[in-house]
Amino acid sequence: MIKIAVIGMVGNSAFLSVDEFHKSGETLTAKSFHLEPGGKGYNASVAARRMGAKVSFLAAVGNEGFEDIAAFTKKEGIDGFFVKKSGPSAYATILTNASGENHVTVFRGEALEENDLLVFEEEIKTAKVLLLNNEVPEIVNIRAIELAKKYGVYVILNPAPYRELNPYILENVDLFTPNEHETQGLENKQNLIVTLGKKGALIKEQNIIIEKFNAGETVDTTGAGDTFNGVLAYEIAGGKDIVSAVKKAIMVSGIKVTKKYAAGGIPTKEEIEKYEN
Repeated sequence: MIKIAVIGMVGNSAFLSVDEFHKSGETLTAKSFHLEPGGKGYNASVAARRMGAKVSFLAAVGNEGFEDIAAFTKKEGIDGFFVKKSGPSAYATILTNASGENHVTVFRGEALEENDLLVFEEEIKTAKVLLLNNEVPEIVNIRAIELAKKYGVYVILNPAPYRELNPYILENVDLFTPNEHETQGLENKQNLIVTLGKKGALIKEQNIIIEKFNAGETVDTTGAGDTFNGVLAYEIAGGKDIVSAVKKAIMVSGIKVTKKYAAGGIPTKEEIEKYEN
């Protein structure tokens, strides 16, 4: 089985749906409410697992909400490595309008520290791909990349949310996956896939744009980028070439946006196969 190691943030996410977003000073009544675990790395882990990967996921958790996160993780079949901290857990609110667009507000909560990687070294060592993002402290990503380089593991970094990247990270990540607003500092890099939302994704080295996959009406774009990264990691870990891997990731994220919520709306392998036949 293809193994992927993922490091990120996890916490509960509250989804509220409205017809239109707020105007200044306006109070709205939500049409629906849904609660599920989330976070960029966590959602990507779910996507990779639903593709069929063996997934190990490392994150810090706070003093509340852990039971829901652990239960969802176990149900998905993800190997969760949760480092318990004494402060509050991460939390996010996602407001989605009738067009499927979203406004996201994140409270980061407790964060990983570099020593927390000690419990995860073996998972990195035995993985084909290490998937990272910027929802964890920079030093954690640096130390994780060092371990990946030590063991010859391929590293993908989704540089979101945006922050200036350390020179070590710039030189040692195998593939960057920013969106079009996160490319600052990466302009001279060829190992780049830029996600373009409704326009698809640009593979920089080949100068090819893979167009968006239209699976139907857009209901909720939350988690589409995370889905893209999880599927991309799975495909690359399985030995697929970069163009084929991006096409599959675009297709699955295109299916995801037709479904509500983030982790809960990521399609299963069986759902994906319906679009391939």
